[in-house]
Amino acid sequence: MTTLKIHTIESAPEASKSELENSLKTNGMLPNLHGVLAGSPQTLKAYQTLHQLFMNTSFDAEELTVVWQAINVEHGCRYCVPAHTGIAHSMKVDPALTEALRNQESMPTPKLQALLDMTLTIVRNRGHVSQEDLDQFYAAGYGEQQVLEIILGVSQKVISNYTNRIANTPVDKPFEKFV
Repeated sequence: MTTLKIHTIESAPEASKSELENSLKTNGMLPNLHGVLAGSPQTLKAYQTLHQLFMNTSFDAEELTVVWQAINVEHGCRYCVPAHTGIAHSMKVDPALTEALRNQESMPTPKLQALLDMTLTIVRNRGHVSQEDLDQFYAAGYGEQQVLEIILGVSQKVISNYTNRIANTPVDKPFEKFV
């Protein structure tokens, strides 16, 4: 079992302290993931920047959840699946959608299914997507912008999922009920 240090604001490198203070203010707690990422100020900043950018895409709360959880489940991230379940609840996403994602079940609408399918195609094939895959995604009501936004979400989740796998990051107390 591997682990990386989970920093506090006090133990973090100086360049990470302001990011951790912002995280504490925003989340009402210091997520363990952010404490681990603080070991590299650049990685913490990149993760937080990518998170904010992804939150500001054209996707609504359900679509954000589909992309995040599809990737989390595919990568087997034991930290991010429960964390994003809690986040989805706070964003008022129907718990049935979150459970379907966690259990790798079909989506409630064809459009969300197309988003799930495209996200998994991008992740599983490392970006190798056929014209047929794109055509099906576009036929569901999405466009080129959303393809690029999925890639943004993938980049955010690679940072967190891979970090959590290497660090064996413990799930934060508020999300333990979603393990």
